[in-house]
Amino acid sequence: MKLQRQAICVSIGLFIAAHMSMAQSANVYFGYGTAMDSSSNQQIDTFGTGVPYTTPKLGGSFLDVGSTVLFTDHFGVGADVSWRATHAAYAGLRMMPVFYDLDGVWQPGHTKRFEPEIHAGLGGMKLGYSFSQTNCNQLSGCETATESVTSSSHFQVHFSAAARFYLTDHVFIRPAVDGHYVANLFQYGRDVVPEYSLGIGYSFGRE
Repeated sequence: MKLQRQAICVSIGLFIAAHMSMAQSANVYFGYGTAMDSSSNQQIDTFGTGVPYTTPKLGGSFLDVGSTVLFTDHFGVGADVSWRATHAAYAGLRMMPVFYDLDGVWQPGHTKRFEPEIHAGLGGMKLGYSFSQTNCNQLSGCETATESVTSSSHFQVHFSAAARFYLTDHVFIRPAVDGHYVANLFQYGRDVVPEYSLGIGYSFGRE
């Protein structure tokens, strides 16, 4: 959760900076979707018991939060973070995948109700692993403790195509397709991870 908070703070900071600069407009959004990758089909004996686990596919529900700041009619910057809504099972452990990036943004054109945007930038992916264990006794009952085990960080190149469809002059819905090229993502079957999301957001400074 620490990484999610840090990345969200970057997005908020970028948005605040827009109001202290010569930015023409700024947007903030929150989205829901999924990211997918195949299994690496590795066999991992996580606990040394002689019983191996097959590594799973990446999937499930992902949450997404981000912001963009446009300094001209066509160019600006953006920051984004997405993470799985719940922990995934991974070889007997709990795992939380998080993507984060800082992008350049190109807006090729716009109308009153439609604004497309193309993102390209750099960032990372972090996989955090933890283990939950429940202990019970007759006096205190049952308690579940979660312990962080390890984590793995990877460099990523990020691309995204999205569009803002305005419901009002400021409120928009935002379908997006993201591509994450994650270097040496050996935990899964491919280094390229597609992500699909639908968000809702608000624009400031838009005429």
